Amino acid sequence: MDRLRKSILEDLPEIEWISDPTLRQGAIDAWALALEKSSFSRISEIPGEANPGIMVMRRGGQNFHLSGVTRLALASVDYFAEIYPEAVIDRDVVICGGLCHDVGKAWECDPENQARWKADASLVGRPSLRHPVYGAYICLTVGLPESIAHIAACHSPEGDNVKRSLECIVVHEADVAWWKISAASGLTQDGTIPDHFARMFEPRKARDMPRAAE
Repeated sequence: MDRLRKSILEDLPEIEWISDPTLRQGAIDAWALALEKSSFSRISEIPGEANPGIMVMRRGGQNFHLSGVTRLALASVDYFAEIYPEAVIDRDVVICGGLCHDVGKAWECDPENQARWKADASLVGRPSLRHPVYGAYICLTVGLPESIAHIAACHSPEGDNVKRSLECIVVHEADVAWWKISAASGLTQDGTIPDHFARMFEPRKARDMPRAAE
């Protein structure tokens, strides 16, 4: 367990930015539970993709996405705090929500679950639960507040059916921006960009990067 929690902090160092110790511990607990219930041993092993097979990153695991979304969301929070200090946005909730918004991907991206769902989708569906729904379950199970579970549940299209909280809007917009910028920058694998994104832009060719020494 200690090794698992250590790996969570290594993959998501932004957890230390959460000022509330209870919320900070809750973020660690959420990822610990999600990983324990999956075949992944750490967050960086979860494939970097928006959904299985969709918007697949050319390199990097889910930790890159989680950190990136959190940093983009925080940039918005800090801007409004400076220019419009009358705007009340909970910074801790945005950080925790950004880091936990895709905690359900440990379930949806699990190769064992994917194989089971592909074998016969008539039994429990394919997937049985999308990552926003499973993520909300994980958050509530470990005692994270409703505000964080709401972000996990509603950062994706599921949130279009409700009124999102202000902090969820910040994370949702950062999430969409992260995927659009990544795809438009040529960082996603060919053939994995969905049509509604593909018609918005022509991906730019990314520069060739030197290979790491083996």
